[in-house]
Amino acid sequence: MGSASRIFLAEAVGTAILIVGGVGTAVLDGDKAGVFGVALAFGLSLAAAAYLIGPISGCHINPAITAAMVVVKKTDARLLPSYLGGQVVGGLFGALLIWAVGQGMPGFTAVGVDGQKTIVSVSEAGFASNGYGVHSPDHYNLGSVMLAEVVATAVFALVVLGTTRRGFPVAMGGLIAGAGLALVHLVTIPVSNTSVNPARSLATAVFQGGWALSQLWVFIVFPLIGGTLAGAAWLVLGRAHEAAAAVAAHEAEPVPAE
Repeated sequence: MGSASRIFLAEAVGTAILIVGGVGTAVLDGDKAGVFGVALAFGLSLAAAAYLIGPISGCHINPAITAAMVVVKKTDARLLPSYLGGQVVGGLFGALLIWAVGQGMPGFTAVGVDGQKTIVSVSEAGFASNGYGVHSPDHYNLGSVMLAEVVATAVFALVVLGTTRRGFPVAMGGLIAGAGLALVHLVTIPVSNTSVNPARSLATAVFQGGWALSQLWVFIVFPLIGGTLAGAAWLVLGRAHEAAAAVAAHEAEPVPAE
């Protein structure tokens, strides 16, 4: 199996884990888990996927992270089809698994109720899709949702880029990235139900249908903008970090005895 195929498979598996763990908690257990539980589920799912597929693909499992990695030249742009294809397929497969499990509960529906908070009960929550206006958990308007998605995605992407810098302890990468994802969920679940990941938004919108598909563009465009901005920012921050590390290493060198 070639590297492109391995990346596709790894990203598909990792994205499916993220959807089953994060979206699955929101859809199947959101009324008990609450905002904190759902945020933690997304973070833990990312951490688990990172240690599983990180050595194979870097565990992007998010087109916005892939965009950031391409900008900083840590990912070859020629591999974009493998990354994006795996993320989309894995996300849809994960959502399909959640939908199939939900069919075993009387009253389950993938279609949410207009104006309802997303995390209320299995029968009312729909499919944890992202939205604005009456489809935002707390009815935030389009402008607030766009800003929240750009900023939250940029922050999360910067955290991920920071964990991949030279000298960062590899064993800690998954935990820190997972914590970063949980953090942005805690902040933005009330605003947009938190996307920061176009593959996650697509997967849930396909099963929700209707309004979720009509608003999907927001959760593709603005997370990608956030990821790209994070990559551009890291080109500056990363150089500054490397320069500081080089100075520290030079100062730590022993002085030759005369």
